[in-house]
Amino acid sequence: MDSTAATPQPTVPHEVPMAVTDQQNTALLDDTLTFLSASTPTNSGPQGRVEVERWEAVLASSDRAGLAKIKQGLHQLNELLSDAKSPAHDIAEVLATLGAETAKVAEDAGGDYSAPLTNLSKLLIRAGSSLSR
Repeated sequence: MDSTAATPQPTVPHEVPMAVTDQQNTALLDDTLTFLSASTPTNSGPQGRVEVERWEAVLASSDRAGLAKIKQGLHQLNELLSDAKSPAHDIAEVLATLGAETAKVAEDAGGDYSAPLTNLSKLLIRAGSSLSR
């Protein structure tokens, strides 16, 4: 072996931010609103995790300011939903926080996003409220 030869370095996969179109954002928002409107928080763990993971992927590619708390909340929610023994109260708190943060984003959102985000905020808060009972 030649001591001057370069040591092979493992290739580290780079995460490429996902390009998300307005149409895809709208579809995800519509899917989430439908999901939250149709399901009860007590039986939506697996599907809820799918929705959370979709949002985490989309928001990870966003450089928009003001999303840090939402990203953190989604991560917390995903962890809580992955454990069937997570206290409903803890999930309710995260949902309420996500609802409040979504309301803030809705205020700054332009175009066609403000009304659906406001609706999402209300549904998140309602889901949290129903879990805390």
